[in-house]
Amino acid sequence: MSIDLEEQYDRVYRYCYYRLRHTQLAEDITQEAFLRYFESRGIENTGRPLAFLYTVARNLCIDEYRKRKPLERSDNLPGEDMESALLDSVILRQALHELTEHERELVLLRYVNEVPVSDLANFYGISRFALYRETKSVLKKLERRISDESENEKAAERNI
Repeated sequence: MSIDLEEQYDRVYRYCYYRLRHTQLAEDITQEAFLRYFESRGIENTGRPLAFLYTVARNLCIDEYRKRKPLERSDNLPGEDMESALLDSVILRQALHELTEHERELVLLRYVNEVPVSDLANFYGISRFALYRETKSVLKKLERRISDESENEKAAERNI
């Protein structure tokens, strides 16, 4: 199995940025992950290069986080100036914040970085069916939280 390195580079960077919330650190970690990937070419023969790449990136992020105090987070999303988009963003962030770190990571990898289920199952060391169940549970949790928050916002608007 070969992977599209350009596409995966962007996704691994996004994953590292999500973990560290620091642009330069995320770039450095992403480059280090790819260097280690290229140094261990033999892993490609196992059929799990993507899982290996994300495992390396995850471990490097954990190491970096342990070495340093968490740096100032820059959660501002550029270009969002519409009130409804901002409100949706706030609601989504609140809902994501209520998930565990593992659940947030799963959502990021599966739906933002579009990592295939088989690679994620290998990454977490669980079966594909267990991953499907876990993903479905996390999505239901998010959906409930977002719909509750949306209903609260609508009720607040009616009271104004």
